Amino acid sequence: MPAICIDLSVVVPAYNEEERLGPTLEAITAYLRDNEGRLGSWEVVVVDDGSTDGTRDVVTTAGAGEERVRLATCDRNRGKGHALRLGVLATSGRRVLVTDADLAAPIEELEVLDKALAEGYAAAIGSRAVPGATIERPPSRPRRLLGRAGNVLIRRTAVPGVRDTQCGFKLYDGDRAREAFAASRLSGWGIDVEILRHFRRSDWPVTEVPVRWAHQPGSKLRPLDYVRTAGELALLEARSVRPADVLAVVVFLLMAVGLYGGRWVDPDHRYLPDSMQDQNQWEWFFAVTADNVAHLRNPLFTTLQGFPDGVNLMANTVMFGLTVPLAPLTLLLGPAVALALVMTLGLAATAAAWYRLIVRRVVRHRGAAFTGAALAAFAPPMVSHAAAHPNFVVLFMIPLIIERALRLCAGTRVVRDGVVLGLMATYQIFLGEEPLLLASLGLALFAGAYAVVRRDVAKAARRPLLKGLAIAAAVCLPLVALPLYWQFFGPQSYRNVFHGRFTGNSPLSLLAFAKDSLVAGDEATANALALNTTEQNAFYGWPLVALAFAIVVRLWEHALVKALGFTALAAALLSLGPRFRFPLSHTTAPGPWALFAHLPLFESVIEGRVAMICAPALGLLLAVAIERLARTPRPGNQFLGLTAVAAALVPIVPAPLPAVERAPVPAFITDGTWKSYVGGDETLVTVPLPDSGNAEALHWQTAARFAFKLPGGYFNGPWGSERIGIYGAKPRFTAAMLRDISFTGVKPTVGDNWRAQARADFAYWKAGVLVLPPQEYQDPLRETVDKLVGRPGKWVGGVWVWDLHGLYG
Repeated sequence: MPAICIDLSVVVPAYNEEERLGPTLEAITAYLRDNEGRLGSWEVVVVDDGSTDGTRDVVTTAGAGEERVRLATCDRNRGKGHALRLGVLATSGRRVLVTDADLAAPIEELEVLDKALAEGYAAAIGSRAVPGATIERPPSRPRRLLGRAGNVLIRRTAVPGVRDTQCGFKLYDGDRAREAFAASRLSGWGIDVEILRHFRRSDWPVTEVPVRWAHQPGSKLRPLDYVRTAGELALLEARSVRPADVLAVVVFLLMAVGLYGGRWVDPDHRYLPDSMQDQNQWEWFFAVTADNVAHLRNPLFTTLQGFPDGVNLMANTVMFGLTVPLAPLTLLLGPAVALALVMTLGLAATAAAWYRLIVRRVVRHRGAAFTGAALAAFAPPMVSHAAAHPNFVVLFMIPLIIERALRLCAGTRVVRDGVVLGLMATYQIFLGEEPLLLASLGLALFAGAYAVVRRDVAKAARRPLLKGLAIAAAVCLPLVALPLYWQFFGPQSYRNVFHGRFTGNSPLSLLAFAKDSLVAGDEATANALALNTTEQNAFYGWPLVALAFAIVVRLWEHALVKALGFTALAAALLSLGPRFRFPLSHTTAPGPWALFAHLPLFESVIEGRVAMICAPALGLLLAVAIERLARTPRPGNQFLGLTAVAAALVPIVPAPLPAVERAPVPAFITDGTWKSYVGGDETLVTVPLPDSGNAEALHWQTAARFAFKLPGGYFNGPWGSERIGIYGAKPRFTAAMLRDISFTGVKPTVGDNWRAQARADFAYWKAGVLVLPPQEYQDPLRETVDKLVGRPGKWVGGVWVWDLHGLYG
């Protein structure tokens, strides 16, 4: 690199510029001579990029009387980027001006760039897109449109925040310019973007300065060059990805595949027993959405289940944000494969999204970010829901929403960020409303705590944040108004779901180990402390809780640590419910969730799930601590700290979810025998009717591609005059009786009144056939149905069958 000995270097790339270069060099050298007292010593480096005309002769002629004009040459035409790199690396100025050979921005505009550089910026780039710029002669309309499209692409991907990267008039700090160009790789028009990205990643301040600009005829930029530039930007993006980031995403994917490995052995014939009946339900949701889309039916409602009243699909967790766009995949590969793919990729994407947020906003250390993201996505409560609830596994939008909200706080582009946030919230509503509600609660807890410890930051962020949230609401609400109206006021809508008493976490569950922890898993304890295997919503283990407490105490001076510690503690306390029971006693006490329990939307939340907020909070705390350990110069402290981290995480590493062979669909269904029993407007009634305790009939229905309808089912629907949400269809006498027998094996005494009620229920369901598959209490069930129908069933295709034609009406 040449030693610095002059004040200003001007670099002019040229390719076949014989006609325009002479006047340009005259203007530049005249201006530099006239302003030498202000600008200092100078040089002009013209780079001939393999011209085939007299460009070199023009430079030689211009330099004949001025030795400060130098020529650098390329053996062949290699592109503007190569020419600029060659020219800048040949300079020795404290400042380096790069200008196009057409001098579309007059050399006199150097003055405004020089003032900006004197204010402490590392680069001042001439801009045609900031207030104050003057376009004296615009380009043609097609070129304008192409330029704007390319600029939008650049601003959205490569250099967000810079409005005009391609104006060929830029002034750089010399040393930094030479470092950036030496590190550059592009040889085409994308070089400007690559250099600006280098400045940004090096934290060298860059400013856009409005300039005068006039389009000059004879431009070397052709329409095909826009395509080449797009290709260069794609290459730039690919090169900018750090290997550590790629490795992190790959490992997250491998972790997700490992978790679901037992199911991927044979997705169509494997079942996750920990999901209880939820796998059947979710496969049905995927399948029914695909079926509705394929037949252009209303995706928000169906009578295929819960006949004749039907199911309000918007009021159930159907995840339209995935089930609708993935409908072709579901139709092609089946709902079992589609669901397995969504849960596997969704979990990996969620971890990757947390990783991205942590790297961008919390720590730079990749190992620390990976550990924190892994805890956020694969914490014990996440693994518990991974068996059954994709809406609580596919959470990749939550970190993106958080990051966008943080952008709002900066107040730089409130309108744009508000619009994007509104669109993100809209999409998350169609992925899962309850996770969005819990995420909002977690954000509110964090924001409140951070505002207390950093009032200056909160004061500066309040106005842009509130404005941005208002814009987001204005964007989101019109888009979701109709679906939400259908959800809360449409057919089969309900007010709230009653989950029963004591659905909050036991205090012990916050310290205990989950069933599916590989090393310290404790199935008996977990089952005793949780509602079921899909709702082990805490179980972080006492070593991790102790480590988190130690991190908060040790790093208490950091505002972020205080806010994260408060968020985790508050979420844990809220998860105990409106009333919680003291361990090892029957004594209860009011819990803080009582403040939320009767609020709209919150009243349907299983409050134990609030503890899931702790997972990302603990992950971020862990990332901060690990980065701090990585920077400490004392190896002994590093060893002790990392040992403590390992001791906290190893016990909760998840084991692969158990998978078993799936119960086969009876031949009565698979070979189509059922069709001779069920007319076009009739239903197939299973014994007992499908519900949250036994939803295997939903699998039959999807296997038959929804060729028949089912009464009963596993969904949320209304019950009673107050329209309280319950699991399944409205209770009917015969359905309840058959369900009781299937659980107890106790046969009731069937009289004429029961037979009359059964026939009324069969008529209500428009039942064409009753089907009893083999099960534990099939004999008492079969004998009871024989008496209700008045004739014995027949063994057909692996099931007992009662043809109901002629029985009623």
